[in-house]
Amino acid sequence: MRNTIGKVAVVATSVALLAACSSGTTEETPSSAAPAASESEAAIDATGLTLTVWVDENRKPAVEAAAEQFETDTGATVELVQKNFEDIRTDFLAQVPTGKGPDITIGANDWLGELVEAGVVNTVDLGDKAGSFEQVALDALTLDGQLYGVPFFSEAIALIANMDLVADEAPATWDDMIAMGEESGANRPVVFTTSMGDGDAYHLYPVQTSFGAPVFAQDDTGAFIPEVAMGGENGEAFATWLSEQAEAGNVSANLDNETAYELFASGKSPYIITGPWAMTIGGFDGLDMQVYPVPGAGDEQAAPFVGVQGFYVSSQSENTLLANEFLTNYMATQEAQQTLYDLDPRIPVFEGVGSDDKPWLQGFVDAAAQGVLLPSIPEMGEVWSRWNAAESKIINGADPVKTWNAFVTDLEKAIS
Repeated sequence: MRNTIGKVAVVATSVALLAACSSGTTEETPSSAAPAASESEAAIDATGLTLTVWVDENRKPAVEAAAEQFETDTGATVELVQKNFEDIRTDFLAQVPTGKGPDITIGANDWLGELVEAGVVNTVDLGDKAGSFEQVALDALTLDGQLYGVPFFSEAIALIANMDLVADEAPATWDDMIAMGEESGANRPVVFTTSMGDGDAYHLYPVQTSFGAPVFAQDDTGAFIPEVAMGGENGEAFATWLSEQAEAGNVSANLDNETAYELFASGKSPYIITGPWAMTIGGFDGLDMQVYPVPGAGDEQAAPFVGVQGFYVSSQSENTLLANEFLTNYMATQEAQQTLYDLDPRIPVFEGVGSDDKPWLQGFVDAAAQGVLLPSIPEMGEVWSRWNAAESKIINGADPVKTWNAFVTDLEKAIS
């Protein structure tokens, strides 16, 4: 049986989020939300030292605010290098062993196993600050009992509905959703990215799990183990369903995020499957929306991946203590975490962070409560490209069962 994190970990996150919202926490603008000075007994003297931090466009302003205070307190220089999030893992793995790369980088929890196996990240010690984070976020960045990252949010995809086009009720099943979408008279019953022909197993994963075909098996504690669980009759049933959905026009072979956002925002589709990031960049302002868990098409509950993002410290950093000082006393603060949330609202994982003007966020919390943490075992690095390619082939008309079984066999060989 698949173990979800909903009954323990994400429920805790939900409670924390609701508490933050009810406490009257107000949203600050990035310019006014610079974190306070370090609460340590005395700021260290790091005059002449430089920390290099890799960030993406969304996170840069928040890290910049913390960096300014850090520079004032310590005399150090913080150099922020903006990178495309999609390039960071590959570049980090390539550059750190050569002595290059940053002291600190942002990253996702499913990178963890590969980063540890490659020996490119150090452990971090949050000390008393650990108690301010949701345990699920710390668990996501922990491997073999060692914490390797400082988290700043969690996320899961959900189903967003346009209430001007469909009834105010959550579809019980995928077929119900398609029927309600067709009854709306819109051009498409539902949209979600398929990454312009490259496949997007992440967005289809909740439906796949409803067929009883999770990516890896789990042990009694719920931890993923390197045993592929996508094969057999359950995996074949999902692949067959995917082929049928493509033939029916419910799954497109070539749809990127921007196009999916435009179709939903313009009323050409009443439903979109996406994550909380879309609420700030998708152009949905002014729409009357509800957020629900993604409905399943099989006999089991649909379970999306729950991802956690955080900061990693390079194992080759010459300023490890300085990097940990910055993360522990400047990024692991309510001020810095609130700024990260304000700039890119996702599910907060730090005590007291949130706001009361985003009622839609609770829908993503509810979706995450049905999910499972993204696997952080090293074998996850072998999965994505093969998985995406197999689904893309099926969507484009390849034999679903043969294609899926070939993919599973190839993946099993790759991780054996």
